[in-house]
Amino acid sequence: MKRQNVRTLALIACTFTYLLVGAAVFDALESGAETAERRRLEAKSLERVVLKLKPHKAGVQWKFAGSFYFAITVITTIGYGHAAPSTDGGKVFCMLYALLGIPLTLVMFQSLGERINTFVRSLLRRLKLQLGMRRPDVSMANMVAIGFLACVATLCVGAAAFSHYERWSFFQAYYYCFITLTTIGFGDYVALQKDQALQTQPQYVAFSFVYILAGLTVIGAFLNLVVLRFMTMNAEDERRDAEHRALAARDGKSGNAAAT
Repeated sequence: MKRQNVRTLALIACTFTYLLVGAAVFDALESGAETAERRRLEAKSLERVVLKLKPHKAGVQWKFAGSFYFAITVITTIGYGHAAPSTDGGKVFCMLYALLGIPLTLVMFQSLGERINTFVRSLLRRLKLQLGMRRPDVSMANMVAIGFLACVATLCVGAAAFSHYERWSFFQAYYYCFITLTTIGFGDYVALQKDQALQTQPQYVAFSFVYILAGLTVIGAFLNLVVLRFMTMNAEDERRDAEHRALAARDGKSGNAAAT
């Protein structure tokens, strides 16, 4: 069996195993709490009705800043669920907006990621030349390592900022940044939803928007490298297999010629 096929089957097996392990862990961690939550269902339902009568703690969601925030979560597929259109017109526009915006955003981040990786590779090569290294060429392993460090640094910077503004623990803020920048977007932690921050803290609002878009670019560039590395491995395997086939065919012809 070809090496690429073995790798693909191994990836499929690993993915399903990963899903099974994750399901088991989530079951063990969350099922007990869910059972207790269901026992409090009546009280929670009553509380929800009461809360609907109070102004939303986050303030108005559909002014420009809030709408921009929502648009970011749509086209990046983060989708926290903190806000949703309630009118039919808003829902129709949201669908059409996402239909064009999502592929546009994916292509943009792909292009940005490629440009960033090219720029970083050039900088790293110059640095190696200035340090007088014998082999200034930048390997894929070098790029992946730098990309990983950039991702960790981006998450740490965001965690420090959001823990300050949102009064979360550093771990909670780091978790929020990770869930946001990987576009999982559970919605259990959402920035800009306290003390009417969307209306009263413009600097924090601007930072949040810039951080999400810049962070997605960094994460996208890193994932671009990982995918490229995998594709390169497949291409190398195919080239190696082709060389082996050509060598075997040539040896076969040589053997036939010698026999005659």
